[in-house]
Amino acid sequence: MKLVGVDVGGTFTDLVFADTEAGGTLTHKVPTTPDDPSRGVVSGLIELCSRYGVPREAIDFVFHGTTIATNAILEHDGAVTGMITTAGYRDVLHIGRHQRPQHYSIMQDIPWQDRPLVRRRNRKTVRERLVPPRGEVLEPLDEEAVRVAVRELKAAGVQSIAVCFLFSYLDPAHEERARQIVQEEYPECFATTSSSVSPQFREFERFTTTAMNAFVGPKVRNYVVRLEDEIAASGFRADLRIMASNGGAATPKMVAERPVLTLLSGPAAGVIGGDWAGALSQRRNLITFDVGGTSADIGIIADGRFGEATARDTWIAGFPVMVPMIDVHTIGAGGGSIAFVDSAGAFRVGPRSAGAVPGPAAYGRGGTRPTVTDANVVLGRLDLQHFLGGGMKLDEVAARRVIADLGRQLGMSDREAAEGVITVLNANMANAIRSRTVQKGIDPRDFALVAFGGAGPLHGAEVAAMLGVREIIVPPHPGITSAVGLLISDLRYDAIRTAFQVSGAVDLPRLNAGFAAMEAELRGRFAADGVEAEHVAFVRAGDLRYVGQGYELRVPFGDGVLDDTAMAAVFAAFHDIHRREYGHHFADSAIEIVNIRLIGTAGTPSLARPAPPAGGSLADAHVRSGTCVFRVDGKLADYPTEFLRREALPVGEAIAGPVIILQMDSTTVVPPGHTVEVDPAGNLIIRSTP
Repeated sequence: MKLVGVDVGGTFTDLVFADTEAGGTLTHKVPTTPDDPSRGVVSGLIELCSRYGVPREAIDFVFHGTTIATNAILEHDGAVTGMITTAGYRDVLHIGRHQRPQHYSIMQDIPWQDRPLVRRRNRKTVRERLVPPRGEVLEPLDEEAVRVAVRELKAAGVQSIAVCFLFSYLDPAHEERARQIVQEEYPECFATTSSSVSPQFREFERFTTTAMNAFVGPKVRNYVVRLEDEIAASGFRADLRIMASNGGAATPKMVAERPVLTLLSGPAAGVIGGDWAGALSQRRNLITFDVGGTSADIGIIADGRFGEATARDTWIAGFPVMVPMIDVHTIGAGGGSIAFVDSAGAFRVGPRSAGAVPGPAAYGRGGTRPTVTDANVVLGRLDLQHFLGGGMKLDEVAARRVIADLGRQLGMSDREAAEGVITVLNANMANAIRSRTVQKGIDPRDFALVAFGGAGPLHGAEVAAMLGVREIIVPPHPGITSAVGLLISDLRYDAIRTAFQVSGAVDLPRLNAGFAAMEAELRGRFAADGVEAEHVAFVRAGDLRYVGQGYELRVPFGDGVLDDTAMAAVFAAFHDIHRREYGHHFADSAIEIVNIRLIGTAGTPSLARPAPPAGGSLADAHVRSGTCVFRVDGKLADYPTEFLRREALPVGEAIAGPVIILQMDSTTVVPPGHTVEVDPAGNLIIRSTP
C-alpha cells in the first residue's frame, strides 16, 4: 500500500510518503497555512506527488496529525457553547475543586474562571438524579425542561451544547435522552454528552472535558469535512485517518464526534516516531525531544513503553482533561521563539513565536523580531544556501540586524546576544526535561535523547550536556519524525468505566460484565470502520489505589474471565507498581478498583524498516569549511567547522566535532567535545567525549 503521513506544525507542514510493498520513503515540507491548515496539507500532497511522480489516485491512506483542537483551546477560539446539567450543579465548571492552582499567588490566572469554556448565562439546569453506586433513578429526567433549555440556548446564539449530568457515568440513559432532545429541537447544533466523552467519576474534570469537546467540536468537524472534500476534489482516493492523543489513529467520523480526542495529536505522533527511531538502534530507554518552529514536546519511553498521562496532571491551556493521551510535556520553545527583554529587564526566549508568517527575520518574509533561528544564523550554525535542502535561502543581513538590536538592549555584541538566546532556550528545554525525569525520580543519564523536529538536532547535543545525557540519537529524517510516527500507528479506541470495588469484597460478575460491555462497544466502533472482528486485539487494565488515596495507578488486567486468582495477581501487580512509583507499598492495606479500561487496536498498513544506509566518505560528504561560534569552558570562540551532507556520510566512522550535518528537513549541530557516526540503522549517534 501507498501511505502518506502529514504533520502540521507551527511553521512547516511535514509530509512523508511510504510504499509498504516496494519499500522506501519520500519526504517533503511546505509552509504551514495558519488561517486554514487544510490548504497547506492539500498543497503539500499535490507537490509531493508532482515532485516524485507519484500518481495521486495511487495513494491508499493519508494519516494526519492536526493541531486544530489544541489551537482552539490555547487561543480560546471555539464555538459559543452551552451546557445542560443537573439542577444544583450549574457552577461546577466555575467552582472547580476549591483548589488554588498557585497556592500563594494573589494574582493568579484561573482559566476556568477567567476565560470559561461555557459562560454562566449559557449553563442551564434540569431536574434529574441518579444515585450511586449502581445508578438507580432517584428522580426521572424532566424532558420538557430540557426542551425549554435547548430553545433558550438556541435563541442565545449557542452553537454547541454539552450535556453533563451528575452520575451519568453509572448510567448514560438520561444524558442520551437529553442529547436526542437537543437534536430534535436544534438539529444543526453540535451536541455531546459526558458519558460518551469521559464516562468516569470526578465531575469537575468530566464536565470540563465535555465542555472542551463541545467548545472545539464545530471547528474540528468542519475542518475534517473540508479536508476530506478537498483531498477528494484534488484527485486523491485515499482514506483519511486522524492521529488521536492516545497514540492511535481514528476515522474522521470518530474525530468529528469526539474532537477532544485529538488534543496533542501531533506531539503524540512524535513520541511514537521517536520510539520507532530508537528501536532501530536497539535503544529502549528514550527521552523524545521534538522541537519545531513554535514548541518543544518531550516524552519519556522507559523499557520500550511510553506512559499515558494521568488524571492528576493532564492539562491543556490550564484546563483539566480526562481522555486517554500519551504523556507529553509541551513548552513554548522552538526555532521561531522570540527573544526579548521584558518589562522587568529580564532576558527571555519564548513562548511567543514568529510562527510561519512572518517567521524569523532570516526567512526574508518581513520578520522584525529576533528569534532562535536568527541566533543560529549569526552563530554560523545554519548554512545560508542549503536550508531545507536549498529550497529556502536565509537572509543573514536581516538576522544580524535583529540580533544586533537585541544585543544593544542587553549591552552585548551580536554574537554574545545570539549565544545568549541559544543558552536561555536550551536551559528552558533542559528544565522541561528535568520536570519529567528528575522530579519524578527518573535519572535522565540512563536514557538516550532522541532529537528530532526541524530544530531538535540543532539543540539536542547542548541540551543533553546540561542533563548529563551522553548519547543523542538523530533519526534518518528528523524534521518529519512526527509524520513518520503517523505511519506506524494502529487504529485504536479506548473505553472506560468507573467501578468502585474494594479488595476483599470484589463483585466479580459486575467486573466481568463491565469488560464485556466495553468490548461490545469497541467491537461496534471497529465494525463501523469496516474492521473485521478477527483483526481487533484488546488489552485490559484498571485504575487502582489504596483506600483513602486521592489518585490512581494504572495496572494491567489479564485476559479471560476474572476470578479470585486473577484478582490476586492484579492486586500483587498494584503493590509492585506502587513501590516502583513511590518507593514503598502497603501490603496489608485495602485496595480500591476505581476504573476499568479496555484498549482496542487494529493494525493498519505500516512503514517498513528502512534499508541500511549506503554510506560514502568524508570527501563525498564535504560541502564546505567554515567557522561556528561555541562556548566551551565558559569562553566564547570561533571554531573551524566542517559542513557535511548527511546522505554521503560513512557508516560506522566516528567524526569529531564541531561539524554541521545538512539534510533537507533539518540541520544537526555536533559541538566541540562530541563525536558523531552513522549507525547501521541510519540514525546519527552523537556522543559526548570524556
